[in-house]
Amino acid sequence: MRASVAGCRMSVGALVNGLLVSVVAALLWKYSKLSEHAALLEEELHMTQQSQEVSQARIDYHVALQALQEHGTRMVCTGKMHTDRICRFDYLCYCSEAEEFVFFHSNSSVMLPNLGSRRFQPALLDLSSVEDHNTQYFNFVELPAAALKFMPKPVFVPDITLILNRFNPDNLMHVFHDDLLPAYYTMKQYSDLDDEARLVFMEGWGEGPHFDLYRLLSSKQPLLKEQLKNFGKLMCFTKSYVGLSKMTTWYQYGFVQPQGPKANILVSGNEIRQFARALMDKMNITRVEEMEKEGGSAEDEKEKEKKDDYIVVFSRSTTRLILNEAELIMALAQEFQMRVVTVSLEEQSFPSIVQVISGASMLVSMHGAQLITSLFLPRGAAVVELFPFAVNPEQYTPYKTLASLPGMDLHYISWRNTKEENTVTHPDRSWEQGGIAHLDKEEQDRIQASKEVPRHLCCRNPEWLFRIYQDTLVDIPSFLEVLKEGMKTKPSLKKAKVASMVHPGRVREPKCQTSVQTTNEAKLTVSWQIPWNLKFLKVREVKYEVWIQEQGENTYMPYILPQQNYTFSENIKPFTTYLVWVRCIFNKNLLGPFADVLTCRT
Repeated sequence: MRASVAGCRMSVGALVNGLLVSVVAALLWKYSKLSEHAALLEEELHMTQQSQEVSQARIDYHVALQALQEHGTRMVCTGKMHTDRICRFDYLCYCSEAEEFVFFHSNSSVMLPNLGSRRFQPALLDLSSVEDHNTQYFNFVELPAAALKFMPKPVFVPDITLILNRFNPDNLMHVFHDDLLPAYYTMKQYSDLDDEARLVFMEGWGEGPHFDLYRLLSSKQPLLKEQLKNFGKLMCFTKSYVGLSKMTTWYQYGFVQPQGPKANILVSGNEIRQFARALMDKMNITRVEEMEKEGGSAEDEKEKEKKDDYIVVFSRSTTRLILNEAELIMALAQEFQMRVVTVSLEEQSFPSIVQVISGASMLVSMHGAQLITSLFLPRGAAVVELFPFAVNPEQYTPYKTLASLPGMDLHYISWRNTKEENTVTHPDRSWEQGGIAHLDKEEQDRIQASKEVPRHLCCRNPEWLFRIYQDTLVDIPSFLEVLKEGMKTKPSLKKAKVASMVHPGRVREPKCQTSVQTTNEAKLTVSWQIPWNLKFLKVREVKYEVWIQEQGENTYMPYILPQQNYTFSENIKPFTTYLVWVRCIFNKNLLGPFADVLTCRT
């Protein structure tokens, strides 16, 4: 009996001990889980804080991480080719260690277009507005979303971002033409790329001397590629656009063929002037009134005439100098009886220069990036570009092309130094500034004996650099002669108006009638009504273009006509079918669409 009681006590004791062990284990397990959860919460809080270091916008880190893990990356692009493609991404990530963008796949991922291996021929898109340059390509590597378990915790960027490459942020022409204008209109293209969007520059350059201009595009500080490393090893952009519109560029730099205007320019001066006004507003510049209003009272005209006209001369202090700048300024003042003001990028702030240029009647400068500021000139102003010895103005025309865009309404004149004795060369400088001492003696002699730089490709042609970095003693008589001759065709400032860019619509009710005169003669009469929009417009000149093609033939007969009907007999055969197209033309160069083709049987 005692033995059984003792055994019972031992069983109870063991049971109690077992229960205690189980309770302690449960408590330890719960504590462990709570500690693990606390650690996760602490890590999420830390990652949230890191995300908020990138942006002040609030983000629910847990929700963002779950969205990335479950849905992966999503991409939808516009454009058929890598040269015209812009892509929108949700949860595009960037690994700073590998310097690669990452697309995470899940069952909910979207990739449009799904190009497969064609994505690497040569790239998904251009990060820059400079077309098809092999240093500007964008692509990404792919991973399953499950790989996130083995990677550093991502830092999320809650801002809507525009990811791009600046092409050459040290050069003012490139800053405007390649970066600012394309970025401005890319942001206009997508409504959520507003003033709160953030720009991310991935080309790897430092800020550069013109970084304040990039800051004008957004209220948020742009991010540089180098800065991304400071925010973690894996950075994910919750919503981003990648790439730039190329619609606003007008010049190609000679990578494939010698430099010159783009073959298909899609931008007009009106869009460039809107961009210039927006930047002036951002710089808090008081806009000088431009003489562009149509009509107006006589009193208004008198007020305009009282306007203080002046000339601006760009002064350079290091290279490509005008050696007799003071003499040039005096000659301009005497010839035009105007004040002459000098500006300098080295000595003045950019906004103060724009303030001066925005009211000038004429801008005079040696060839150089500073001439891009001509886009701030008022309508009717003149742009006078000076070229050193042996540099042909017709071969280097970015500013001539800009001034000549429809709607810019600028008058362009170029002057070229033709006297070799009026030039100072610098053969001993570094090659970047035109030095040729690193070349063999025979090549140095050839370059120095040359009277004109031959057409060439970009970008390190030593003969071009040698000549473009010369200093010039401007021959005042020849300069004034070229200027006076060029100014003869300059429109009056009072008459400078916004250029009409309105194109005609289709001609209405096109008809054809035929008659056979003899077995060898026939007549074809074509008539139509004016385009619908013409009755609302004041157009200086209206003409009509008619194409007539014999069915089955490859050639056609074109005609330009002033009236709305015409009878054709020359080359019109009896018992023959003709195809006829008609369209309207405003002011010689504004073409309307062709009306539906007419089929006419004689």
